[in-house]
Amino acid sequence: MAARLLVSFAALLCALWLPALARAADGPSWTVQPASVGGGRPYIYLEGVPGTVLEDRLSVTNPGSKPLTVRLRPADAYNTETGALAVRGARQSKGAGTWITLAANQVTVPARTRAEVPFSVTVPPGALPGDHPGAVVAASGGREAGVRIHLRVSGPTLAALTVEDVSLAGGAIRYTLVNRGNTALTPQVTITADGLLGELLRRPPRTLPLELLPAQRVTLTEKWPGRPSLDSADIRVDATAPGAAASRATASVTFVPWGTVAGVAGALAATGGALVMLRRRHVRTLAAVTEQTDGERHLARSGS
Repeated sequence: MAARLLVSFAALLCALWLPALARAADGPSWTVQPASVGGGRPYIYLEGVPGTVLEDRLSVTNPGSKPLTVRLRPADAYNTETGALAVRGARQSKGAGTWITLAANQVTVPARTRAEVPFSVTVPPGALPGDHPGAVVAASGGREAGVRIHLRVSGPTLAALTVEDVSLAGGAIRYTLVNRGNTALTPQVTITADGLLGELLRRPPRTLPLELLPAQRVTLTEKWPGRPSLDSADIRVDATAPGAAASRATASVTFVPWGTVAGVAGALAATGGALVMLRRRHVRTLAAVTEQTDGERHLARSGS
């Protein structure tokens, strides 16, 4: 298998001349993408049962006027905390990234040329059914770019999505989505809030611009301008995805105008302080009058 891949790679590396790029020798930077199969592909999709070997190709294009050396490495793909897709660093992959074998880990592409690099994916015999996201990362000149590999192991699939940990912080509704199934999901979310006197917020269902990978979780926020200053509210976040059952999580919050409360408390404190001072002054005045009266009575008795 390895020998056949290397032979194929050597043949494909005999470069496809790109005369259209000759006029832009110092223009666009290099690119890496799925090899064209009757049109452009946004990513590489492969599917097979455990124990099979799948094959495909990458295309590295050098539009520059000098030869370009590009390093290649396979990697696992995952979601960041905010839902963006990212890849594991070197030696960090434990999933699909370890199933990928490249025909070469480094390729030198002549000027104004495209080279195609074959690779294979060996699905382990014990691989679980479902989606196993991976990628091939290319690096050169301090820049990295990648090609996503959407690998599905044949077998029963489960779409399962839950929403958790709803809260209100910093004027924004915060919630967490968790993919508890074995297929990638595109979540749809609806957010509502009801107060003591009726509805306070209603955001219609909308599909989020992210793909939630299996066994991944993301934490998202939704700004809430115009929220009440004095009320008690129940916030609800409903989430679903194609093929998945709906999930809901709630949170209760109380809105108190703490600035106004602090002002009133300060005014009450000041008023209370003034009353205490007046009372003390009144007591001292009474004491002085009583002392003077007692003295006059004593003088009267002494004179008589």
